[in-house]
Amino acid sequence: MKTALQKVRAGLNTKLGFFALSVLLFAIKSLWAYETKFNLGATTSVQQFLLAFNTLPSAIILLGIALYFRGRLSYWLMSIINALLSTWLFANILYYREFSDFITFNVIKGSGSSSDNLGKSLAQIIHPSDFMVYADVILIIIVLLAHWIRVDMRYFKRRYAATITAIGLLLFGANLGMAYSDRSQLLTRTFDNNYIVKYLGLEFYTVYDGVKTTHNSAIKAEANKKDLAPVQRFLKQHYAGPNATYYGTLKGKNIIVLHLESFQQWLIDYKVDGKEVTPTINSLYHSSNTLAFDNFFNQVGQGKTSDAELMLEASLFGLPEGSAMSTNGTTNTFQAAPAILDQKLGYSSASFHGDVPSFWNRDNAYKSFGYQYFFSKEYYPQVKDDVLGYGMKDKLFLKDTSYYLEQLPQPFYAKLITVTNHYPYIIDKKNTDFPALKTGDNTVDPYVQTAHYLDQSVKELLDYLDKTGLRKNTVLVLYGDHYGISNNHKPAIAKVLGKKNITSYDLAMWQKVPFMINAEGLQGGINHTYGGEIDVLPTLEDLLGISSNKYLQFGQDLLSADRNQIVPFRNGDWVTPKYTKYDGKYFYTKNGKAITKPTKAQQAKFDAIQKYVTTDLGLSDKVINGDLLRFYHLPGFKDVNKKDYTYNLKKSLKKLKQAQKDKKTSLKTENDDKSTFDDYTTDAPELKDDTTLKFPK
Repeated sequence: MKTALQKVRAGLNTKLGFFALSVLLFAIKSLWAYETKFNLGATTSVQQFLLAFNTLPSAIILLGIALYFRGRLSYWLMSIINALLSTWLFANILYYREFSDFITFNVIKGSGSSSDNLGKSLAQIIHPSDFMVYADVILIIIVLLAHWIRVDMRYFKRRYAATITAIGLLLFGANLGMAYSDRSQLLTRTFDNNYIVKYLGLEFYTVYDGVKTTHNSAIKAEANKKDLAPVQRFLKQHYAGPNATYYGTLKGKNIIVLHLESFQQWLIDYKVDGKEVTPTINSLYHSSNTLAFDNFFNQVGQGKTSDAELMLEASLFGLPEGSAMSTNGTTNTFQAAPAILDQKLGYSSASFHGDVPSFWNRDNAYKSFGYQYFFSKEYYPQVKDDVLGYGMKDKLFLKDTSYYLEQLPQPFYAKLITVTNHYPYIIDKKNTDFPALKTGDNTVDPYVQTAHYLDQSVKELLDYLDKTGLRKNTVLVLYGDHYGISNNHKPAIAKVLGKKNITSYDLAMWQKVPFMINAEGLQGGINHTYGGEIDVLPTLEDLLGISSNKYLQFGQDLLSADRNQIVPFRNGDWVTPKYTKYDGKYFYTKNGKAITKPTKAQQAKFDAIQKYVTTDLGLSDKVINGDLLRFYHLPGFKDVNKKDYTYNLKKSLKKLKQAQKDKKTSLKTENDDKSTFDDYTTDAPELKDDTTLKFPK
């Protein structure tokens, strides 16, 4: 009489038994990853059930492909498919840990713009337990090689294989039906990939994303001028006129945009062991000559920094998947700040970034924006140990940037992209003695140290601007591009905020980043209006005396009394002064109290806000995906010709030298052609032993 173990082994010695084992192990592994490696927000019993159930249909369908083949080939093919799916799961675990999202085909297409840098922080991202996704693959290979499970050489009829495929499809249909009953319009209105994976699984999400990516490519080919009509109607309907008190008050002044990497609003005035993390930025924030906004939110998606840049430069949202700068920056038509300021007010323009020019496809996207100069890594003299994973350390970068800044003809529009305050927040002891946090989270604790270093770097830049007199005619714009600490660090976030538990409301408010505009004589103060990065360009245009209503821009002037103060997040959630929606939950914005049973009037208001947000995001996506600005010929604005721009080092330096001679308005020219570079002082320890830096000629 056979024992239970013998019966199980006998069953596994059939092809169908081996298939069932592979499906079961794959499903268990996937569920383990969903529960422990991702933050999918499966809170109800229905969502928990679907999270487990959705692992089965894809496993049955994909592993079932091997059943159509004979003998040993079917066994090894099943193992290979499992290994490939496991590798895809592993890759998504790493990507999610860094970006709180899943890999899309647009991310893959644009991976060349960031892979070199992401790879440098890979060791910080990988956790040993991540390799558990390969445990079932290794186990199955071992039992096959050890002949603990024998290969069933009998012919497995095609109709049986087809039946199993059909079962998988039927189970998926049931999965889809249950998902839609819990969240209607899941695939038609979603702006958050987490929902699709939570309800339908990672494998279906990948297929869905592939179909959508192909569809978007077709949209661009089919787009025409008529598609602009709904965009124009919507923007005209929601246009917010300028504030007469501020309109044109900064016209003709230089603009320096300080891009504060991963810098969040909570850092303002925050102290560690009684010491301010960012005393310089705090001082600017509270200055009477600074317009500071304390309800300003990042609105980025997968494109992170590139999304923030796109919103600031063109008042267009990033895409729901991938980076628009990477996938559309080379080919699309834009009406962006550098070109607008050049054509309307005669501004020079330059972006500065101490990294490779291809990162986020900047070397191509900046040409589409109309940047005259792009000073990337090759323009900077390198000293030993001055480069982190994402570029030069901020103190060295900003000092060296002054060498080119003084040569730009005035007025100029210059964007300086800092990087030291970038994940994984690594800084050596010689560059900081600031205390770390004590949350016990290795990602969160050093965050204040790199933020403090960034603040010191900003102080050195401001000292230079003051010493040379450049600051008197310069507008400083400082903004945080996106969150620094993702929602995956809830226990540490709770400690930072001094709370026991973190709610979805807390996470919504966690998305605040600083935004401030500082200029001599500017009527400043802390402004409590609700806004986000999409609103920066219209605000600056009105301050400079440029009518923003002439352009197709999805933001509103932050100083306008007519603005609606609806702040859309990229996934379709939103914040207003009265209500907040985050992770599918509603809250009162002022006190964070949850609204579990909204009244009919409240629900009607929620629906109206959601309609605006969905339309706002959707129309912006149509502008980008369809490249609709190529059809929008604005009188007085000439479309940017990318061929007019080159970032070749020798050609750019020659062009810069000629521009100084022609315009005679650069700081260096006004200083009798004497450099002010030595007026820039820094305590960067890297320069103590290397004072013979040579810039390229």
